[in-house]
Amino acid sequence: MPGLLLGDELPNFEADTTIGRIKFHDFLGGSWGILFSHPRDFTPVCTTELARAAKLADEFKKRDVKMIALSVDSVEDHCSWSKDVMALNGEADKTLPYPIIADDKRELAVLLGMLDPDEKDKDGLPLTARCVFVVGPDKKLKLSILYPATTGRNFDEILRVIDSLQLTAQKKVATPVDWKPGDKVMVIPSLSSSEAATLFPNGVTTKEVPSGKQYLRYTHI
Repeated sequence: MPGLLLGDELPNFEADTTIGRIKFHDFLGGSWGILFSHPRDFTPVCTTELARAAKLADEFKKRDVKMIALSVDSVEDHCSWSKDVMALNGEADKTLPYPIIADDKRELAVLLGMLDPDEKDKDGLPLTARCVFVVGPDKKLKLSILYPATTGRNFDEILRVIDSLQLTAQKKVATPVDWKPGDKVMVIPSLSSSEAATLFPNGVTTKEVPSGKQYLRYTHI
């Protein structure tokens, strides 16, 4: 399967969705995007994931991230399934706040390397894995997370990673283990001490280590 690597531009594919036919790049416009795939409509884990994503729609919107899902079923099935998803949130009267791509021929799943060879449907066809693709405004892949069909995603972690991606795209910093917005960040090694002092007016602290190398540099943004 071809798949995608970090830094690759996502194809400007056309697809039928629950909001009509789209071209992917036009759908994103100048925004960030998240494309997340699902093994099947009307399945338990997928339904909980879509419901959680719907609950967090405002959080993605605040970050200027457009959401779009994919599953290997028809638009008609997606529309029916969406009602179950919103009912799980206790919002049966509301519309799912993001579209779902119909990929019943698995063409996109193959193109994007989303198939899980170990999980098959009743006809013996491979299901899509739980892929997460975060796409930048330049249409390039910034993050890829791949879960097997049997394991549901953690959308709090996905939002945390997007916060890191957006911060590090603008500032010469990296985010350390378990970082959350508001925590200290790390100065990237390629910056000299004088450059760091200029760029980070809140100051830079260095953690002393046995090697004597001063590479653990922290600051607040």
